[in-house]
Amino acid sequence: MLPASIVALDRNLPMADLENFAQGRLLATGSTRKVAQTSKPFEAMKHALIIDDSISSGGSLTKARAVLQSLSGTMKLTFAAVYGVQPVHDAAEIIFETVDHPRAFEWNVMHHWVLSQACLDIDGVLCHDPKPHENDDGDAYMNFLRTARPLSIPSVPVNTLVTSRLERYRPETEEWLRAQGVQYERLIMLDVASAEERRRLGLHGKFKGKFYRESDHSLFIESELHQAETIAEMSGKPVLSIEGMIMCYPGIPTLAIIKAKARRRLTRFMIRGGRVLAG
Repeated sequence: MLPASIVALDRNLPMADLENFAQGRLLATGSTRKVAQTSKPFEAMKHALIIDDSISSGGSLTKARAVLQSLSGTMKLTFAAVYGVQPVHDAAEIIFETVDHPRAFEWNVMHHWVLSQACLDIDGVLCHDPKPHENDDGDAYMNFLRTARPLSIPSVPVNTLVTSRLERYRPETEEWLRAQGVQYERLIMLDVASAEERRRLGLHGKFKGKFYRESDHSLFIESELHQAETIAEMSGKPVLSIEGMIMCYPGIPTLAIIKAKARRRLTRFMIRGGRVLAG
């Protein structure tokens, strides 16, 4: 629905989810949308774009074709995907960009099999970071551990959770993870005497980077950009920073990655008929 909504907004067209579209129903629009006003908008349609975020085997779009088969005689149906493993596919007339396997996307990485080979931070990834008044290494922090607000809970098993939380908080951490339904194989925690010692020694990123380097994992998902940079340099492996959704690589300055991403976005814009459209 995300790419469909982008196209619909840009082209000022109505949209629908697949099942409702098959039954002749469209999503309602607000008063600012200037779609054609007709008593039977569905019957007036001549061409529909059915778009998916990605295509690999083509199973989803093949099923979509079957669902919409009854409409093929009344309007033209074009099937498209934003990302594909190959530039062409029998199930799609249009594939905008080729991205080969292994791959995961920002919108599905927390529900992707890649987590079975990954390390995940906890604070700032699975739950919100403790605020200063919650981070006293005392009663307030204990309350945070028990009541931390979930952010993004994986729907698939995670290999290893690697956190700078102190080892003595393992029971509270494990209880919260159970309550949220987080599935994982290992929980690695920092075994030092106090949070003050952890801060004094600057162990956050170093601790995580050392574990990641010595493991056979292929991805680390970290909440903070500066820690992600440290982990990448120490481990020699890629680290995904949730802050800014930036993939950090060893030996490559993050600023260069940010500039490259910006340039890539700009090159995707084309001018057609005096209008700037996403390419």
